[in-house]
Amino acid sequence: MATLIAPSNHSSAEDAEALQKAFKGWGADDKTIIAILGHRNVHQRQQIRKAYEELHQEDLIKRLESEISGDFERAMYRWMLEPADRDAVLANVAIRNGKKDLHVIAEIACVLSAEELLAVRRAYRHRYKRSLEEDVAANTTGHLRQLLVGLVSSFRYEGDEINARLAQSEANILHETVKEKKGNYEEAIRILTTRSKTQLVATFNRYRDEHAISISKKLLDNQASDDFYKALHTAIRCINDHKKYYEKVLRNAIKKVGTDEDALSRVVVTRAEKDLRDIKELYYKRNSVHLEDAVAKETSGDYKKFLLTLLGKQD
Repeated sequence: MATLIAPSNHSSAEDAEALQKAFKGWGADDKTIIAILGHRNVHQRQQIRKAYEELHQEDLIKRLESEISGDFERAMYRWMLEPADRDAVLANVAIRNGKKDLHVIAEIACVLSAEELLAVRRAYRHRYKRSLEEDVAANTTGHLRQLLVGLVSSFRYEGDEINARLAQSEANILHETVKEKKGNYEEAIRILTTRSKTQLVATFNRYRDEHAISISKKLLDNQASDDFYKALHTAIRCINDHKKYYEKVLRNAIKKVGTDEDALSRVVVTRAEKDLRDIKELYYKRNSVHLEDAVAKETSGDYKKFLLTLLGKQD
């Protein structure tokens, strides 16, 4: 369930005028910006952007970029984009950041539906005049390249059918791949990039039943520093249970020495209209601390107010 609290009725023209007033004078009225945009769903935000441009002959996003700054500006910029365009931007940022963030490519490719991923690829091509596959391939090598290009190129079947015998045989193939860095990497990549998510979950369950440990824990125990295995681990976790995956991303972002604002913003902004309430509940069960309290403790200023608004915290 979503955490975003948005009105059922609103006037995009009135919102656009209120934002214009918030931009006047010395320094923007950030409280008003958050009160409006932090409480509008994606459709409403696009209506406001259109109304603002019609009324003031200016792109609202560009105006926001000139009025606010820092982590608040980055989070707001991504919030204002349509989901496919936002994920295209996140993918490009991950590619430009290099090895430390390439697992985000696997995250995007494996959390989204087939149609959503296709929309991201189209948005990426429109924005950057290159294909996502092209940029991933140009910035990776070896098995990591094969895996990530395969994941972003995938158009998975989304039915509920399960082939139990296939799950057994492919669980064995994956076991060989994670065991002491041996096995048929190409076969493991083929399985992860072509099978339906339902079939893959059955394969992961079979692996756990056979080896008394989840494949994701086995990967984490043995191959944590390897870029290929890190991406493989992310793909498996996102396919298996993306909400648990996101809870851990938040936990790691907050508990770091110096909060990982980029990871924190990515999860809050991308999941606020989808399932952030469920992720919040998982966070509380795992950490005995409410996510809003953890975020409030580790962030400050308008960035903190904006994230708490998206998390559904009422003033």
